[in-house]
Amino acid sequence: MSGRLKIAVAQISCAVGDVADNVRKLRDFAARAKQAGAELIVFPEMADTGYSMPAIQEHATTWSEGAVPALREIAKEFSIAIISGVSERDDSCIYNAQVVIDRAGEVIAKYRKTHLFTPAPTEEHKCFTCGGELAAFQLRDLRLGLSICYDLRFPELYRALAADGGVNVFVVSSAWPFPRVEHLRTLATARAIENQSYCILANRVGTDDGTTFCGTSAIIDPYGVVTAAASADREEVVYGEVSLEVVRMVRERMPVFSHRRPELYR
Repeated sequence: MSGRLKIAVAQISCAVGDVADNVRKLRDFAARAKQAGAELIVFPEMADTGYSMPAIQEHATTWSEGAVPALREIAKEFSIAIISGVSERDDSCIYNAQVVIDRAGEVIAKYRKTHLFTPAPTEEHKCFTCGGELAAFQLRDLRLGLSICYDLRFPELYRALAADGGVNVFVVSSAWPFPRVEHLRTLATARAIENQSYCILANRVGTDDGTTFCGTSAIIDPYGVVTAAASADREEVVYGEVSLEVVRMVRERMPVFSHRRPELYR
């Protein structure tokens, strides 16, 4: 059915600064996902360079080189759509970005992280430039909205995607650390429930520059039910189906969007 989509969520560690090694891993996981029947695979934040500001500053490239051309070839080879967190260099700016590649290997959407995590020792603002636009795209009858990690703490972004952008599937690429693991699952579930939308969360495992990531990647349905979940500390792929029929059912039973009063929220 055009309103159903099987998604793979890849929970991986990365080799800091080794783009070629990381791309090989992305290819292996894409092959596994295709063999399992997935039509889309989602990877975490900064899957090309690892989540290390010095490594990103050294290895970030334009999308005419580096990981993105390789991901386009992988998508085409396995006929699978890919969403991945990647670095993007544009003149003097570096962006913490997501790329969307269709199964024919074409880049069909992109997002640049709009909320940067500034507390030490991470200090993303010293490496990245903020993105200035929200991003969504159509995949058959479903509309997917993009976001990255710290964005989860800003419900306005997701409400704008859902209420104004028609999004019913949120895709989050993340490198979320262990001290705030409970926040990650709670925030992702809240974004799904309050917007009656799926939340697809691909989070890192492993340790980069002393930061250990908490995994717990998940697929959460529009009612807030976790339909697929990963461990906290190992590489794996989890699978789930997203369905336009489920979105419609949840929204018809509780018509939240028609009960909104935007004139009060400004």
